[in-house]
Amino acid sequence: MRLMGLDVGDRRIGVAVSDPLGLTSQGLATINRKDLDYDLQQIVDYIEELQVDKIVVGLPKNMNGTVGNQAEKVKEFMKQLTEKKPIETIYWDERLTTVAAHRTLIQGDVSRKKRKKVVDKIAAVMILQGYLDSQH
Repeated sequence: MRLMGLDVGDRRIGVAVSDPLGLTSQGLATINRKDLDYDLQQIVDYIEELQVDKIVVGLPKNMNGTVGNQAEKVKEFMKQLTEKKPIETIYWDERLTTVAAHRTLIQGDVSRKKRKKVVDKIAAVMILQGYLDSQH
């Protein structure tokens, strides 16, 4: 069973995918958002190409655990995606994953310019790996 991890933001979408055994998460892509149809089609193409069975999407909850405006945007995006391509979706609490991704890249001495290009993909890896670890 192959899973996909998504970190859906206003400007970019980080995409990660599991190995076929569902043990590890690898960064796949960062989609620079253009318009809804383009964004959805990019993800559908990955789902079909990699034969993804399930999506784990980061739900950006507020620090107090409530669902805010950004989380509602993510839910609406996923509603549109599952209408276009029906697939099981799991929401995963992603609080601080982007912060952790930035910290990891800084510790790896990645320049600010390069961090901007990959931070969403790294966040998607962390979201998916967190879910995978919880299942084993």
